[in-house]
Amino acid sequence: MRTRTIQVFTGPDDTPQQVGTLRFEAEGSRESVAFAYADSWLGFSGRYSVDPSLPLGPGWSYHRKAHMSVFQPAFADTEPDGWGRRVILRDHLKRRKSGEDGEQWPPLDSMDFLLAVDDASRVGALRYRDEAGVFQRVREQGRRTAPPLVKLGALLKATRLLEQDQESASDLAYLRGCGTSLGGMRPKCTLLDEDGHLAVGKFPSVTDERPVTKGEVLAMSLARSAGIQVADTRLVHADGVFVVVSRRFDRTHSQGRVPFVSAATFLGVEKGDPGEHAYTELVERMRGFGSRFAPDSEELWRRIAFNILITNLDDHLHNMGFLHEARELWRLAPAYDLNPFPDRQGQDLKTWISEEMGPQASIENLRSAGRAFGLRKGRDVVILSEVEQAVARWRSEGAALGMTARELDLFAPAFEHGQRVLARKAAGLPSARGRS
Repeated sequence: MRTRTIQVFTGPDDTPQQVGTLRFEAEGSRESVAFAYADSWLGFSGRYSVDPSLPLGPGWSYHRKAHMSVFQPAFADTEPDGWGRRVILRDHLKRRKSGEDGEQWPPLDSMDFLLAVDDASRVGALRYRDEAGVFQRVREQGRRTAPPLVKLGALLKATRLLEQDQESASDLAYLRGCGTSLGGMRPKCTLLDEDGHLAVGKFPSVTDERPVTKGEVLAMSLARSAGIQVADTRLVHADGVFVVVSRRFDRTHSQGRVPFVSAATFLGVEKGDPGEHAYTELVERMRGFGSRFAPDSEELWRRIAFNILITNLDDHLHNMGFLHEARELWRLAPAYDLNPFPDRQGQDLKTWISEEMGPQASIENLRSAGRAFGLRKGRDVVILSEVEQAVARWRSEGAALGMTARELDLFAPAFEHGQRVLARKAAGLPSARGRS
């Protein structure tokens, strides 16, 4: 049996504070973990539960693999997912094949993947220190973990080569630090923008059939106009293609770490749990643990309306999150990963509106659930009006971003559909005429 003990930290990088200890055990393919809070954390005036499934208190909390992760949800949030796992695994296989440093390269286990993520850009504020007292994964000698924006072209080239199974060892070394810390299946990396702030770079995929990066920035721009708090996102031109650059909101202006959990973790839902969960569950959780319940609950309703009107049906619980405020209180994080899906019209939302209304992407169902979100009478009409008027400008907004008429036509089914007609009617707006 293989056993590894990792110390979990949070707080400022210059004075990190131990939160607890994570103990990992593996025997063949069977894995389990246990976590215990540190006595110093339990005595700390600013202590809080890092995970609803891990209430403050002494003793070990045990966990076996459930669905997609062996780790409790808060730690699973910091694992590589999709693209990051691909980078780590390919790098491992190439090193093993080359016999680098004459080391043995056994198959990777879950702890190997967790610790392979770059420490400087890991999501949220949790950090992991190994038995030797070294934070994982630390910067390699002479290599940046978060390259500057001017290196975007080189990052794009490396991701494309990896997608096409043509990457070199140097390409993987380049991606090892900056391409492992974020979730999702699409190619992406961590970088520093012109002001030195940590940001996410999202690249087009070689398999894209429409300009996905332009579509995401269009959606984020429309969301901001619709009164939704969003991550600072823009398009950057690199080597003939457009890349999404989105500033990280889990870092302060001075690049301090901000504790973050996914909406799944906020609800205590295991990563990959196939069960149905509803926005109203989040609302109920926010009543007890939200630092600003009324505005956040209303914004959540506004986001659902926006998702329906732009056909963003990828609204699963890991595409929403919460930032820590104080003690056990959390606030809704800015919206991210908003994308119009023109090929998904008529499909359901990933997260149900409520248990009663189900997953149907329906303005009528959303309005029926308004009271559960704390909306006063008539407030839903005001919000719908604001959201619909913002979305109605999708074509002109896209043109302002540099999208061609043909590119806009590819996205038209995501924006021009019956739910928008119903939203205009409910909001008392005149029928749309012609193309926006």
